[in-house]
Amino acid sequence: MSGHSKWSTIKHKKAAKDARRGKQWAKLIRQIEVAARGAGTADVESSPSLALAVQKAKDAEVPKDTIERACKRGAGELEGAAAYEPAQYEGYAPGGIAVLVDVLTDNRNRTAADVRSAFTKAGGSLAEPGSVAFQFTRRGRVVLGKDGVDEDEVMLVGLDAGMEDLESDPDTYTAWCDPSDAADLRSALEGAGFKVQESGSTMVPATTVPIAEVGEARKVLRLLDDLDDNDDVQDVYANFDIPDELIDELEDA
Repeated sequence: MSGHSKWSTIKHKKAAKDARRGKQWAKLIRQIEVAARGAGTADVESSPSLALAVQKAKDAEVPKDTIERACKRGAGELEGAAAYEPAQYEGYAPGGIAVLVDVLTDNRNRTAADVRSAFTKAGGSLAEPGSVAFQFTRRGRVVLGKDGVDEDEVMLVGLDAGMEDLESDPDTYTAWCDPSDAADLRSALEGAGFKVQESGSTMVPATTVPIAEVGEARKVLRLLDDLDDNDDVQDVYANFDIPDELIDELEDA
């Protein structure tokens, strides 16, 4: 999990910048519209997928009125919603790093060309459907701030609410579970007084590929960054593992 966790950490640091946050909000709004359209309603309580999309937007501090308008647009109560559809692309970054790209697009030809261009420019390549996805498993997760939080207390509450594993990073705890248990696990942890930073599901690689050189790490991260910068791309997953000292060197560069 370390590769994906480190990529998430890097993205969160970048998302702190206003331009990045604006792009992140736009993607979350798109997810809400798609979920509301699929549910046929703007009522969050009646659709788990819409509830999840709304919760992700709240975690990212998207304004309440913006969320409500997105729900109504998706449900057809307001005009302006585009007909987005999901797609997934698979490929390899330099060094044989497996990459999954989830998108929501209103133009598959445009998005496919953009994704292919990003891989080619970075020295990677797209792969045939199914050749990469099998290396990843979808898991639920709930991320907690670590400050003042006792690990044993998190374990006690989490294990009674479907938590399968607890991962510790310098600033956070990540409680892992089955994707269907993520909402209940979050509710239980919040009910116990823990502050949840985000929750939902993600794709976790079965194995990771180590990266030992700064140059190679920079190429891989540049590809992931270019993909993530595309408005149609919702999530990017990769199975790399970069040592902490290389992460520090990249951040200092």
